[in-house]
Amino acid sequence: MCGIVGLFLKDKSLEPKLGAMLTDMLITMTDRGPDSAGIAIYGGAEDGLTKITVQSANPDRDFATLDQDLKEAIGKPVAMKIKSTHAVLEFPADQTEAARSALAHLRPDMKVMSVGDSLEIYKEVGLPKDVAKRFDLSKMTGTHGIGHTRMATESAVTTLGAHPFSTGSDQCLVHNGSLSNHNSLRRQLAHEGIRTETQNDTEVGAAYITWRMREGATLGEALESSLDDLDGFFTFVVGTKDGFGVVRDPIACKPAVMAETDQYVAFGSEYRALVNLPGIEDARVWEPEPATVYFWNH
Repeated sequence: MCGIVGLFLKDKSLEPKLGAMLTDMLITMTDRGPDSAGIAIYGGAEDGLTKITVQSANPDRDFATLDQDLKEAIGKPVAMKIKSTHAVLEFPADQTEAARSALAHLRPDMKVMSVGDSLEIYKEVGLPKDVAKRFDLSKMTGTHGIGHTRMATESAVTTLGAHPFSTGSDQCLVHNGSLSNHNSLRRQLAHEGIRTETQNDTEVGAAYITWRMREGATLGEALESSLDDLDGFFTFVVGTKDGFGVVRDPIACKPAVMAETDQYVAFGSEYRALVNLPGIEDARVWEPEPATVYFWNH
């Protein structure tokens, strides 16, 4: 099962409503994935700054002095925004590697959800409506975002097993389906220096896209190559700093529908996820073709 939603805004006037629209789409997909949910929002940071989103099972302890401790470690100012079990840390972009190293030492039990100039990822165990409420997802603003509701079929119901997965700066991926060659790919990617944290096959898909783009491929080219290199059945929705892409495997047995207007491009596992979007009655609506890459860039 699992449910995927995605929204890429063309019209800047809709950016304050991105979180609300995605939240409605996400909750509509609850019966496709009631055990956990997550959302990736691309909203941007100030020039010269970047962000790390972290998750803690003990936020009262781990977040208490985190910004000050990290500031002392990297010698640069650090801003922190706390949302339930997640915190977004913002600091000078040239300190990204230093900040990641410091966090691993300062708070070894925390998990990094995402890194990037514009990306923030929030995900937790629970019904999508409860996950959305704890993070105030409906109030978030941004240019584009993707979300996922999970029905675990291959691994435990945990925060780390929830989607989206991010394995590169400002890159994330959600997935409906199953990859059959993920273990061999995980070993291959490890040799390329791409680290994965879980046994979830979706994280391998995210790592593969990260590797291909690190090697110089565009988002569209990386998605094209996935059709040759990934075995199994899959629908991927991928986000980058300024892009949004969709691809289905050649069999395309997982449901998917897209809609496009002058204001946005939207994706849903089912059409009912899109019915409350503005102007949907005038949208061009279609089912993505098998083995065909769709992508948009700002």
